[in-house]
Amino acid sequence: MGLLNIFSSKNPEDYESKGDRLADTGAFGKAIVEYERALARLEKTAPWDDGFRQNLKDKILNSRQSLALQHKKTAADMMAAGYNEDAQQYIELALELTQDPDIVSQLESQKRDLEARTLEVIQNEEPDVETTEPDMEPPDETADEAPDGEYFTALIGTLPEDVQKAYQDYGDAFQHGYIALNRGDFESAAAYLSRALAENADSRTFIPLELSTAYLNLEKFDDARKLLEGFIQHRPETLPAYQLLCEIYWETNAFDSAEALLDSLPPEMAESVAGVVLRGETLYHAGKFKEAKTLYRDLLKTYDWNETIARALAKTHEALNEKANARNIYRTIMDQCSSCHARIDPFIKLKYADLSFASGLHTSEVLELYLSLVKEDPLNKADFYEKISQIYATQGNQAEARRFELFAEKARGKTG
Repeated sequence: MGLLNIFSSKNPEDYESKGDRLADTGAFGKAIVEYERALARLEKTAPWDDGFRQNLKDKILNSRQSLALQHKKTAADMMAAGYNEDAQQYIELALELTQDPDIVSQLESQKRDLEARTLEVIQNEEPDVETTEPDMEPPDETADEAPDGEYFTALIGTLPEDVQKAYQDYGDAFQHGYIALNRGDFESAAAYLSRALAENADSRTFIPLELSTAYLNLEKFDDARKLLEGFIQHRPETLPAYQLLCEIYWETNAFDSAEALLDSLPPEMAESVAGVVLRGETLYHAGKFKEAKTLYRDLLKTYDWNETIARALAKTHEALNEKANARNIYRTIMDQCSSCHARIDPFIKLKYADLSFASGLHTSEVLELYLSLVKEDPLNKADFYEKISQIYATQGNQAEARRFELFAEKARGKTG
């Protein structure tokens, strides 16, 4: 079937099956989208099938309930970590999803608690959009101390279970190195992980994958390349190794090597979304933007929506200076997130807002996006305040324009 394997087909049963698989893995938001597609398709192909219709409606209801509970837990975790704005978004999403009185009552209580906390951190000299950023710096590690086991366990928590088990068994040097890698301390990470590699003689360990990541960030491309090429010989099924090796080839302009590597991918990887994106990215980095655009557009035109492909296409449109096309894709990504009740990636917000702003679309929607980005990306708040000021000026609100210009100056350290 070739690239058909990447996407679902058009029968309601296929959409339902995809939804079931997503629900089984806890991806309830995406499952809802697939069930709704199945229901819409059913109305066109077999509108008389009341049993199938009711089954799909039940699955949608159950998935919405499960997603609401997920968002409720995520909100609690965000509140515990001090990310109040993010917590509020998840509470609002959960309230949109459920009508269960008990869950609604719990969410309303959670919301009141959040509002009380927010009042405590409001600063009179800053606009409403400011919050205090929590100190999320991980604990310091030294060579003479045992690594923070809880922190390490949290870091590897999203990895497959067999990989988590392997990482736990690699010893203290590996744990120190992995923590340093995730802190961005690549020199320390390389030192610890090199030691861990020497301590673990098994040629099938995942240590070279992490050590090569440290080397890549240190721009030690030759060392990283040698590690990864050897690693792939022992673990050809590990997709992240191909991704890292492609990055090295792109950095060193070895695009022929990248294409040869992708030609060697196992069939299931070559036909996956990640495999297609690696081919498109290789074209992109080689400056073959039109070829990359054609690849991505043909996939999205022929098959179902896929955000990873859409992001890659939007970036390619930008490289071709096709800003309106890029902006429209980022808008669609935001709409898709809203339809499946998922949090919108701040990067997507920023791309859409910046492209809109650059095109002269100084709308209230763009202003609201920049206001939310002040919280989500506080390191760049000076730039956001400046753009907010300009939008207010365009809209004729000179008082607010001046107020946010002052905030921008303060954020840059010019005043105060």
